[in-house]
Amino acid sequence: MKLIFIRHGDPDYKIDSLTEKGWREAEILAKRVAKWDIKQIYCSPLGRAKDTCALSLKATGKEAIYCDWLQEFYYRINDELTGEKTIAWDFYPRYFAPRDDLHDKDKWAYSEIMKTGEIAEHAKEVYAGFDALLEKHGYKRNDKNYYDVIEHNDDNVVFFCHFGVTALLIGHLIGVAAPALWQGMMMAPTSITVLGSEERIPGEASFRVQTFADSRHLIEAGEPISSQGYFAEIFEG
Repeated sequence: MKLIFIRHGDPDYKIDSLTEKGWREAEILAKRVAKWDIKQIYCSPLGRAKDTCALSLKATGKEAIYCDWLQEFYYRINDELTGEKTIAWDFYPRYFAPRDDLHDKDKWAYSEIMKTGEIAEHAKEVYAGFDALLEKHGYKRNDKNYYDVIEHNDDNVVFFCHFGVTALLIGHLIGVAAPALWQGMMMAPTSITVLGSEERIPGEASFRVQTFADSRHLIEAGEPISSQGYFAEIFEG
């Protein structure tokens, strides 16, 4: 099975939709998505994801299932440097880099800073929704952190959502602390990330990243890659 995560187009956060550029990106993306053999599309209920998804639904003739747990992971924690609330994945290097607990796949959500926003509980809600969905598609998570294959398939399952929640789910799938992905990786608007199930032992599956934040549809169309969520210039070579 392939899990295909797509970040929404260039966002207009004030109205929870897309900028003019974001709509262009979504239109270019839809032409790419239309070429895929898709089993099911799932979508965040937030406007910027729904608007991005809408053009691909029109291009494919598919319908989306909207999942509340797929919305952006917007929960806030106490910022020890400023004393204010901040998004759980918005750290400066001086705080994140030296903290071993935030790099540990089993401990990060239970660190003191994450406890201020009950992040472990919110993460479990996302994991539960996601794993219930995967079980419906034939892959059941076991207590050893990989998946039992109920029914092997080569389905392509697509998710229109957000960077924060996608990174959280990738961490869940491959055993990496979410903050390491939040701080160390970038997914540009409409970029595509693909994880495939590997079943080297019959009946057992793990997921591996095949493609991360692929934006070639924008490059090929001559549309610049948006730097939303990044703090430097984007390389487009």
